[in-house]
Amino acid sequence: MNMASSSPPRSSRSLSRLVAGGALVAATGVQGVALGLPAEGEKAPNARVEDADGRALEMKSLQGKPIIIMYEDKESSSQNKAFKDELGKLAKGDRYKKTVALAAIADVSGYNFWPAKGFVKDAIREESVKAGTTIYCDWDGSFRKKYRLRAGVSSVLLVSRAGEVLFAAEGTLSAERRGQIIELLKSEIAK
Repeated sequence: MNMASSSPPRSSRSLSRLVAGGALVAATGVQGVALGLPAEGEKAPNARVEDADGRALEMKSLQGKPIIIMYEDKESSSQNKAFKDELGKLAKGDRYKKTVALAAIADVSGYNFWPAKGFVKDAIREESVKAGTTIYCDWDGSFRKKYRLRAGVSSVLLVSRAGEVLFAAEGTLSAERRGQIIELLKSEIAK
């Protein structure tokens, strides 16, 4: 056996691969289910997103109004269509338009490279016009990480005027859960 060989013994290489694989599993697991949504009563973190034209929105700037956060990516955008329709009906009244902040946020972190970013910005502008509201972009996934949201799943949060989480859910909201968030929103507006 040549002792001057630069490669480690086979068992060391296997152990290194096992450790590296375990680190990869741990790192990707942290991004998903392991984090969990913000708890009710928890202070909502400040996070920054921007619209398709680069105008920044910091969540703390919305404090003083109840905030509905809809966080979705392209694949999950249809999961809560029924809830969006209900919000649309509420938004027809001036009372809600003036007293509620809506933060519609698209997880576009998978498209944060040239030339895709330009196409995504154009698509977000078009969707904003269709929706009648500004859709903000999370280009680097930092909003998702701060709020401990899972990628690929529609997430809905309601934050109080004081900045505390009143409601947090992911996936398709049942009729009961949609009713719950609407009632919480109405009671927050009445304060």
